[in-house]
Amino acid sequence: MAQQEEVFKKLVSHCKEYGFVFPSSEIYDGLGAVYDYGQNGVELKNNIKRYWWDSMTLLHDNIVGIDSAIFMHPLIWKASGHVDAFNDPLIDNRDSKKRYRADVLIEEYLAKIDEKIDKEVEKAAKRFGEAFDEQQFRTTNPRVLENQARRDEVHQRFVKALNDTNLEELRQIILDCEIVCPISGTRNWTEVRQFNLMFATEMGSTSDGAMKIYLRPETAQGIFVNFLNVQKTGRMKVPFGIAQIGKAFRNEIVARQFVFRMREFEQMEMQFFVRPGEELTWFAKWKEARMRWHKALGMGDHKYRFHDHDKLAHYANAATDIEYEMPFGFKEVEGIHSRTDFDLSQHEKYSGKKLQYFDPELNSSYVPYVIETSIGVDRMFLSLLAGAYCEETLPDGETRVVLKLPPALAPVKLAVLPLVRKDGLPEKATDILNTLRFDFRCQYDEKDSIGKRYRRQDAIGTPYCITVDHDSLTDNRVTIRFRDTMQQDRVPIADIHSIIAGRVSMSALLAEL
Repeated sequence: MAQQEEVFKKLVSHCKEYGFVFPSSEIYDGLGAVYDYGQNGVELKNNIKRYWWDSMTLLHDNIVGIDSAIFMHPLIWKASGHVDAFNDPLIDNRDSKKRYRADVLIEEYLAKIDEKIDKEVEKAAKRFGEAFDEQQFRTTNPRVLENQARRDEVHQRFVKALNDTNLEELRQIILDCEIVCPISGTRNWTEVRQFNLMFATEMGSTSDGAMKIYLRPETAQGIFVNFLNVQKTGRMKVPFGIAQIGKAFRNEIVARQFVFRMREFEQMEMQFFVRPGEELTWFAKWKEARMRWHKALGMGDHKYRFHDHDKLAHYANAATDIEYEMPFGFKEVEGIHSRTDFDLSQHEKYSGKKLQYFDPELNSSYVPYVIETSIGVDRMFLSLLAGAYCEETLPDGETRVVLKLPPALAPVKLAVLPLVRKDGLPEKATDILNTLRFDFRCQYDEKDSIGKRYRRQDAIGTPYCITVDHDSLTDNRVTIRFRDTMQQDRVPIADIHSIIAGRVSMSALLAEL
């Protein structure tokens, strides 16, 4: 665990050093849990969004996109339940004066028990080799059974407390499990309290006439209130979906872990409208489709898993998360929820307007049920960097840091490097760059030795480097270097485009879906 924390620290430092992420307002000592994306970070982020958007709107004839406003009528948030129920259970440590989410403290405790069990299994697997029967070991080993029984007991209490919104029981679990504050190391805890996460502001020219409004805590409600607008103008037939990418805002008191949990973040959400009674079938289909989308990036199938919710939101009848193994454990990057007809029915009630769909096949009207896929752009960004970050020791003893990003998502696709800054090589390199820059995001670099320039490109994840040398002036060939293998091939300049086009193409990535 300590080693993984060290890797995470290196990753955060790497993000700043190479123009991926900067602390916001840094010259004013920063602003807590708010970050700016640098020149390479914004390119990677835009590529992630393009991959998601195209996978939704290009690959599905029945999914279209919108872009709704951040400011919305305040009754929308009353109808959605956010005004009354969008809360986190928080607990303070009196000694450190630090505040934590009570549910997260318990989840981390359960994760530690899981780690203990897994370590016992790993030790036994090494001891017994090929003869090891993991299932038998898990069901017979006394230490594993003891830890599993403890976990099951705590988990059962935890789930019940969450579903009953029993804040006293959440605190009691923390006390019974002897969970300590990571800062002070003490168990001097306050009571657990609920805290609403929405940012409020006022709209209007005078204080007397101002209306209290909220910065949206999710983008989904903008889709729901536009359901009929899209359905009618697009002549959409159920089942169909509406996709949206946009900013959301939550007053996270316990914001931490870099860009994983922020106060201003970006979501990619798709609401899929279906017939009542068919929602669980579609829920299963979208679970499979979304997991396939993640695994197509090649970051390691074993690093993803589903995690069913212990407590369902007030609007859901099924919910699961896709979790990725970050340096700080398996964490949610995407949620798939069966939201029933809650949202549209609530907006019907509060607005007084009908939000029903007339189904010509059934010859009847109904409020559609909804399957939601919701992915955090920033969390997806972090999972990609965590999976791509690699420190390698080369055969000559030298080390390099490389981001093995999927080529289609890499901020820079191709670097053009003249071997030296004279003898017409920069001019030749510039000519090559100008023939490629309209199809690929390219970078030109002539400073320092060629080795150092390779390392810089490795560090930002550039999949291909083109080196122009003196022979290039006469034979019109260059050396192409491949990031992951460091293999170098001599190729004609005329072939560069065709060599890399298919490998960095978003279309090739989408074809795998």
